[in-house]
Amino acid sequence: MFKKLIVFLKEARNELKKVKWPSKEQTMKYTKEVIIMSVAVAFFLGALDFIFNLIVTKIL
Repeated sequence: MFKKLIVFLKEARNELKKVKWPSKEQTMKYTKEVIIMSVAVAFFLGALDFIFNLIVTKIL
């Protein structure tokens, strides 16, 4: 079992060497995009919730 773990860790390390990691600028850009989209979706869902809440309140 210990031998399998060593083989797995070596293979994982070799695979990680093949990964093309994003630059700092790319990471910052993608992070900003995710935050902006998350805020936009939150506002959209909040607006829908508010509208549906008004509709349900007026019906009841």
